[in-house]
Amino acid sequence: MKNALITGITGQDGSYLAELLLEKGYNVYGIWRRKATVDYGNIEHLKDNVNLIYADMTDPVSLISAMKISQADEVYNLAAQSFVATSWDTPLSTAEIDALGVTNMLEAIRIVKPEAKFYQASTSEMFGLVQEIPQTETTPFYPRSPYGVAKLYGHWITKNYRESYGLFACSGILFNHESERRGVEFVTRKITKSAVEISLGLKECVELGNLDSKRDWGHSKDYVKAMWLMLQQDKPDDYVIATNETRTVREFAETAFRHAGIEIEWQGQGIDEIGINKADGKTVVKVNKKFFRPAEVDILLGNPAKAEKNLGWKREISFSQLVERMVKNDMDLIKSGKRKYYITLQDIQQHS
Repeated sequence: MKNALITGITGQDGSYLAELLLEKGYNVYGIWRRKATVDYGNIEHLKDNVNLIYADMTDPVSLISAMKISQADEVYNLAAQSFVATSWDTPLSTAEIDALGVTNMLEAIRIVKPEAKFYQASTSEMFGLVQEIPQTETTPFYPRSPYGVAKLYGHWITKNYRESYGLFACSGILFNHESERRGVEFVTRKITKSAVEISLGLKECVELGNLDSKRDWGHSKDYVKAMWLMLQQDKPDDYVIATNETRTVREFAETAFRHAGIEIEWQGQGIDEIGINKADGKTVVKVNKKFFRPAEVDILLGNPAKAEKNLGWKREISFSQLVERMVKNDMDLIKSGKRKYYITLQDIQQHS
């Protein structure tokens, strides 16, 4: 029976990964931060099946202790300040967690159990101002946010520890992946939650940023399988995990509202564009410049050919199914009176 240590276990990916590893018979350990009130986040249903360790990505001593306690055979580093917009407000703490935190975890592994396998959660945001379409493992990086820059450090330090110390260290360059467990601060969950609230008469309109931004969206449950597969290989390597399909924010909104029973018709252009409910002519989507990024990432589109060939990985949940699942979940939550939307802005500061 293998031992696995997950940083960021209470987040979206951490919870799906914990479920996967438990199904495969692992002893699962998770790192979380001490808070004034106990909040299990997305692992409320798993709290009796996982071993939680208090630690912090910015505290090397606590990570060394976590490695000694867990004796992990596999370490999945998912902890991050993962909200791009927040990274502009807190660039230094984003760097401490998303960049230096990776080094702290790698050092803990090197000191305690260098034979352990390590997975680093890299991101398509490292491509930023994309240099080619689609993006692959060899596409040059050009991050456009403090988050992307910090993640690029984490990506390269992982590669350096692999080549310098012989650690089994991999990075998964994951493109946008969402789920029913996504925090409401993220645009996808903001859209699905708002679509449901508007359809139920609880809200009139949702304000969004750049409707023309294009993203490659998949489901988190599919993507955590790729993380696990990377650590089952004979040799460590880095892989792009994506769908090779891109959609605009506008298309995501259309799909979400459609699943909520509202057909949208678009009027105007640019910051004056609005989405109209065809049934009653009411405005349900507005553009607000405050939600535009200081440096925009216009398009992300990943080619997962290497992962499909070498790992045997394949996404199973389509874009439409992803959005439908998110809308249905929000509908169930609201109708049942459960006002819990998983991750608060405070939690997003660090999922460890």
